[in-house]
Amino acid sequence: GACPEYGCLVYEYLENGSLEDRLLRKNNTPPIPWRKRFDIAAEIATGLLFLHQAKPEPLVHRDLKPANILLDRNYVSKISDVGLARLVPPSVADSVTQYYMTSAAGTFCYIDPEYQQTGMLTTRSDVYSLGIMLLQIITAKPPMGLAHHVKRAIEKGKFAEMLDQSITDCPMDQALTFAELALKCCELRKKDRPSLASIVVPELNKLRDFGSGEGIGGDIHV
Repeated sequence: GACPEYGCLVYEYLENGSLEDRLLRKNNTPPIPWRKRFDIAAEIATGLLFLHQAKPEPLVHRDLKPANILLDRNYVSKISDVGLARLVPPSVADSVTQYYMTSAAGTFCYIDPEYQQTGMLTTRSDVYSLGIMLLQIITAKPPMGLAHHVKRAIEKGKFAEMLDQSITDCPMDQALTFAELALKCCELRKKDRPSLASIVVPELNKLRDFGSGEGIGGDIHV
């Protein structure tokens, strides 16, 4: 439901709270299993793609972060807090032509650097935020400098040390593929980031299918 007087959206009760709280294990909750982490990543990307393909105009979230991903009792994801979202013209959504915003909005560490510096907004601004969040999903570490630290760890052959140490059964090959995809999403220039529709979502779905063994996954909600 909605409460227009106060500008509020009303969700169903989501038992597991935010992805941020569960990654940080707030109140000593158990760590999220690796299989569920791959599920959550694929669900978030698919939900984001739904926003980007909205008609008649694409919707850019602008504040994608773990605190804005809510989880139900089965860890099925819901993208929340669309208060900063902006509609952009279809011709602008995913092209080199960009949409100028007078002031950048979002959360520090998750904001697309190009958007922050220039005010130029496209759907690939969300892809940067997604990349940082994907890295957090497998590391459970703060976002500050995370892409740099993960990249250096991979180069030095110490990638395993960056992974969330609260659980130990991580499939290393798949986690590395996941991290490399996330790092591509975190490229500083928009044009160097992969397409959400043709690259990011299909790759994450492959990893989810591997993790589930039987293709088990939740519905996508926004």
